[in-house]
Amino acid sequence: MGTSEKPSAKEHAERAVHAVKEEVETYRGDEDRPLGGYAVLMSIYLTLVGALSAVAAKRGRPLPRPDAGDLVVTALAGHKISRIVSKAAVTSPVRAPFTKFDGPGGPAEVMEQPRTSSRVRHAVGELLACPFCLDLWTVTALVVGRVYAPGFTRLVAGSFAALTGADFLHLAYAKAQQIAEG
Repeated sequence: MGTSEKPSAKEHAERAVHAVKEEVETYRGDEDRPLGGYAVLMSIYLTLVGALSAVAAKRGRPLPRPDAGDLVVTALAGHKISRIVSKAAVTSPVRAPFTKFDGPGGPAEVMEQPRTSSRVRHAVGELLACPFCLDLWTVTALVVGRVYAPGFTRLVAGSFAALTGADFLHLAYAKAQQIAEG
């Protein structure tokens, strides 16, 4: 390429790809972070939310106006659903393609580590083994449910909120027994 020639589109693309790769490597440092996998998950999430929002708007579905009680129920239900999906021993078959068993966790829970055979598998494994990470997806699903099936979603959310309360009562009872037994 001469001094007066402009770079081609291919050369611009190659420079951009190189710059992105440098940024990714700088970010990762010595850690193997699955940034590409995270980008895939973010794209899926944003696509789903965008598509469901567009369909709701096109169909004229009203947006829910949650009151304080709805927010509490959604928070409790989101917490419980996230813990069941990410930590319960009985849901480990759902996580198994993306995680590996790392030991027992809390009551009726297991600890798992993400599999790292691919960036997407690693990212999905991190998402499925992390209740905090899964909360965004869970609460979003409950909110979308309130738009498309409000009655059913309230029933499901209320059930999981009650289950959260029951779990805390079990833990409090067990602690009270320990204290009473000295």
